[in-house]
Amino acid sequence: MRTPAGPDRSDGAALLDGVRQWLAESGAEPTPARVAQALRERGRVLGDAEVLRTAERLRSELVGSGPLEPLLADPSVTDVLVSAPDRVWVDRGGGLELTDVSFPDAAAVRRLAQRLAAVAGRRLDDARPWADARLPDGTRLHAVLPPVAVGCTCLSLRVVRPRAFTLDELVAEGTVPPGGDRVLRALVEARLSFLVSGGTGSGKTTLLSALLGLVGPRERIVLAEDSAELRPDHPHVVRLETRPANQEGAGLVALEDLVRQALRMRPDRLVVGEVRGAEVVHLLAALNTGHGGCGTVHANAAADVPARLEALGTAAGLDRAALHSQVAAALSVVLHLVRDRTGRRRIAEVHVLERDATGLVRTVPALRWGAEAFAYERGWERLRGLLGTECFEGRRGDERDR
Repeated sequence: MRTPAGPDRSDGAALLDGVRQWLAESGAEPTPARVAQALRERGRVLGDAEVLRTAERLRSELVGSGPLEPLLADPSVTDVLVSAPDRVWVDRGGGLELTDVSFPDAAAVRRLAQRLAAVAGRRLDDARPWADARLPDGTRLHAVLPPVAVGCTCLSLRVVRPRAFTLDELVAEGTVPPGGDRVLRALVEARLSFLVSGGTGSGKTTLLSALLGLVGPRERIVLAEDSAELRPDHPHVVRLETRPANQEGAGLVALEDLVRQALRMRPDRLVVGEVRGAEVVHLLAALNTGHGGCGTVHANAAADVPARLEALGTAAGLDRAALHSQVAAALSVVLHLVRDRTGRRRIAEVHVLERDATGLVRTVPALRWGAEAFAYERGWERLRGLLGTECFEGRRGDERDR
């Protein structure tokens, strides 16, 4: 009787299940030697190459990211999205692309989502059908199980690279227009407090990480984040991360708690990864007491940022007049990012803040995106004054007041 050289496609899954069960019962790691032993126990003899492939597949399923592992290992991939067993998408900075990666069935997607959630210390089951967590390597995980997600578990993975982009790299990628890095460097050197605004996936965290890398090495940066995604290339960074409540409802550490603690840690720059709740009150208070700071906020346009902050502050119990007074004294600049139709991220506009006749804060356009350089807007003179440098030219002669 001929000994088969390896499993065919029809019994491959059954073979993996058998090896997985043997390893689980024996408590063994899925090393090539253990996999070979498990195969012998099941009466199967495979060649070295087949054993290595089986071991790698098992390791990927047991401790890795399964079929998604090659995508997550690709340094150009920023997001991996699974909406069906055969619908796996990636974003490499140019918009979503459908890959040829697939899962055997919807149950395999669910198992992977539940295992990843467990690795992150989160519960994901029928009683709690969604999870938002950070994996040990920094990858941001979001998963929703059926029937909330119709048809198949919906899995979203945001890859956080261990090294931040430099400002020069962002210029080369087209996120910052040629010459725009001079303005951003001056913004950091002037210690102005600013917000980076934009939609989801527009590159806010990437830009903020690059800017924090420009902070002087003698300054202390304290980060407060829901999920630790900022990776500034800086020698003195303290990182604080929120914590959800446990199953008994205890142990919650909210972002506003972190901001309060950060103020006691002697920050030269206080950074809130994303301003989206009551922490806005503590951040504005900190920026009005001599602390420099920055953060990101979701907004459709730079002009919408005051309204966004007003909504957050009002929900936290701060009245409108007080909120606008705090904003006027605390913040100077808004950098707004967009993704164009090709999926490319770029700084669309730079605004300065000022108070109108009613005392409310509004933004004034100072710079807007240009393929060759930032184009000047009517707020440029004010921005140039805030930057405190004479190295910038005045308004170009061919620019009209707007």
